[in-house]
Amino acid sequence: MKDEVLVDIRVKLSTLWIVILINMIFADIFSILVELVNKNTLEIPGEVTLVMAIAAIITNIPIMMIYFSRVLKYKVNRLANIVAAIFTIIYVIGGASLTPHYIMIATIEVILLLLIIFNAWKWKTTTDKEI
Repeated sequence: MKDEVLVDIRVKLSTLWIVILINMIFADIFSILVELVNKNTLEIPGEVTLVMAIAAIITNIPIMMIYFSRVLKYKVNRLANIVAAIFTIIYVIGGASLTPHYIMIATIEVILLLLIIFNAWKWKTTTDKEI
């Protein structure tokens, strides 16, 4: 089709990371709201500063992938997307809640992360120079 516009794989991957990040933010916001409404308190298992530091590092994986998906060379980019998606799936499932909103959002996140893995795995370069 001559009207079809081809989108660079880097743009696709980067955009998927943006969607995942937005979903992660909303999952957390909704979880906080549910907790505040139901118990009028917010409990975090473990020592709060350590848990938040770990969460900050892990949450930065999809944030950094927005940038890295656009700038890394082909081989490193493919590997980074696959590894980051796997770690992010573990994070999403590991922090799971059984509340309906979280199950819905986490399901979407995992599907999109699997789509990132699939796209990165099958990505064959035609424009990037191998260095």
